[in-house]
Amino acid sequence: MTGEDHRLDWRVSSYSGNNGACVEVAALPGAVATRDSKNRQGPVLTFDHRQWRAFLHSLRG
Repeated sequence: MTGEDHRLDWRVSSYSGNNGACVEVAALPGAVATRDSKNRQGPVLTFDHRQWRAFLHSLRG
């Protein structure tokens, strides 16, 4: 991603604790962006919707 990621509406789960060890997500057209809340200037990983659904499904078991 470019410097445009600061304009995204980043969200953190309401289940996250206050220790800052969270994954933030933001909706993109046709994809979902993720980043580490402890390193907001670090890398951003993007997943298309199919990949994101598969990831969430694997977490839910």
